[in-house]
Amino acid sequence: MISGHIARSPRLLGKACIFSAAGLLAAPALAQDEGSYTPMTPTEGVGMPTPGGIGFQDQYSPLGEYALKIHNYALMPIITIITLFVLALLIWVVVRYNRRANPVASKTSHNTAIEVVWTILPVFILLGIAVPSIDLIAKQYKPAPKEALTIKVTGNQWFWTYGYPDNGEFEVISNMLNIPGQPVINNGVREVGSEAWDGPSHLEVDNRLVVPAGEPIRLQITAADVIHSFAVPSLWFKLDAVPGRINEKVLFVEKPGVYYGQCSELCGAKHGYMPIALEALPREKYNQWVLTHPGAVIDGREEPAATAPAGEGETVPADMPEDAATEVAA
Repeated sequence: MISGHIARSPRLLGKACIFSAAGLLAAPALAQDEGSYTPMTPTEGVGMPTPGGIGFQDQYSPLGEYALKIHNYALMPIITIITLFVLALLIWVVVRYNRRANPVASKTSHNTAIEVVWTILPVFILLGIAVPSIDLIAKQYKPAPKEALTIKVTGNQWFWTYGYPDNGEFEVISNMLNIPGQPVINNGVREVGSEAWDGPSHLEVDNRLVVPAGEPIRLQITAADVIHSFAVPSLWFKLDAVPGRINEKVLFVEKPGVYYGQCSELCGAKHGYMPIALEALPREKYNQWVLTHPGAVIDGREEPAATAPAGEGETVPADMPEDAATEVAA
């Protein structure tokens, strides 16, 4: 389960040895638990890039859905209208005021009505863009609830480590599967028939970031060497990983699934070999996954998150952020 870049870091090698030894000692007690978790098979086209796609990926978080609405129903119509208007104006000026059609040039120095319109109209356009954009930014950086699960993400050249302080302080090391020029890695679990399929090319990993679905998660992100950036487009999540600094942001995944991303900050020669694979599980299955790790504990939530009414025929987790719950109910 632990491979790839560990040999390049004495610190991580030491941790790997400790975890391996602990795993051997705890193997008999955990045999039953280990059989209770099977990595989820990705759904093609969900949480990953699509061939020939020209827009944003489908969103699976409340913030992502809100941002996509702003883009599709506010920004794109405004951009399209302005672009077509300017194009039409240019064509009209070229045809109407060329030297042949208008041999005597106009001496007009100003036009008060036009100047008032082109001053006021952009103000309303900018307000229409700025107000929802500022609201989106505010929602993105709203602090996590006190009881939210905390996961620590560390960027390294060129892999990720995921720490679970609320679940017994164990750590997961995540490397890209099948890095060109290195031995083929295949965990032998995620297969379709006799063909191994570990998700989209260059995006699947040996160990995923596993989180519970349907509840807020506090991600604390940093880096061990150079600046990285943790980005999962289908969850509308991106946050820089800076050495010596911890950046924090709330992640909320609406439903179980596998979602892919990449390091989005140029970080060296193998920047392109630093994918992110995030697996969201129902809370009870997440607890089962946690217990497959030596010394792991459940973070006080033995049962799935409670639900509260959100609208006719719909429920949302009671601990979902207020803004997120309102958006889902809408």
